[in-house]
Amino acid sequence: MKSWVKYINDYKSYLKIERGLSHNSVTNYAFDMQKLTDYLNDNAISVSPAEITEDTLQQFIYHVSSEGLSARSRARLISGLKSFFNFLVFEDYRKDMPMELIEVPKMGRKLPDTLSTAEIDSLIAAIDLSTAEGERNRAMLETLYSCGLRVSELVTLKLSDLFFEEGFIKITGKGNKQRFVPIGSFTQKYIELYTSTIRAHVNIAKGHEDTLFLNRRGSGLTRAMIFTIIRQLANKIDLQKTISPHTFRHSFATHLLENGADLRSIQLMLGHESITTTEIYVHLDRKFLNIVLNSYHPRKN
Repeated sequence: MKSWVKYINDYKSYLKIERGLSHNSVTNYAFDMQKLTDYLNDNAISVSPAEITEDTLQQFIYHVSSEGLSARSRARLISGLKSFFNFLVFEDYRKDMPMELIEVPKMGRKLPDTLSTAEIDSLIAAIDLSTAEGERNRAMLETLYSCGLRVSELVTLKLSDLFFEEGFIKITGKGNKQRFVPIGSFTQKYIELYTSTIRAHVNIAKGHEDTLFLNRRGSGLTRAMIFTIIRQLANKIDLQKTISPHTFRHSFATHLLENGADLRSIQLMLGHESITTTEIYVHLDRKFLNIVLNSYHPRKN
């Protein structure tokens, strides 16, 4: 399997350097390839990436399906394999595309829960503002919701990324791609309150002088800590929904659309390369669609 290691390493370099994918994304793609090579090893199939056939790949897909892999996980696996073999064709390592006729399983789009504005207000109101962490948490959740950030973008936000006079913050997203996201005065107020009354008195750890949101030890917060803070607040108000930091991002997009924002503007603020991705995040319930139809269609009556 030496040849597989070489091709996979070349592929990982391509994903990182040419496509600008994050470390996590590159690792996930490599994990797909590891599943395939494990299958080949287990079944004593000696074949190189340049020679493997559609039949062998189809047998591999049948194998993972029989192990109970969900349709969504199979679809992601097939997508990863297609990406790898497209790379091989692109680099002239092989002439044909063996994944061309292998179909992705059909499935419905899985949409995360959306919070109403009242639920978001209740979560933030449940924060204990008598503690230093409370002021920080309020500023963080307001930023998550009002700017539609990913949790990784929130924890890496820097003081030098804040351009409050211009009304924007600079976000470094997936693949180190940067974008400017508008931030309202309401959220600015809570960030400034946190930085002036709480952060200013923290003994900041070396290397975190520019990190906006700090833990008690003066270091940056982890993604896991943000999840914990949100789940504790959800339990506190007995919220009957499974939520995460991403729920705030999804709610941001949904509320913007419901209030008349266009999909292209939401795409730019979320930092999606494809508007198709934005459509997945921004689901519309039937009630809202009826309102749109009855408000704007010439045959509404």
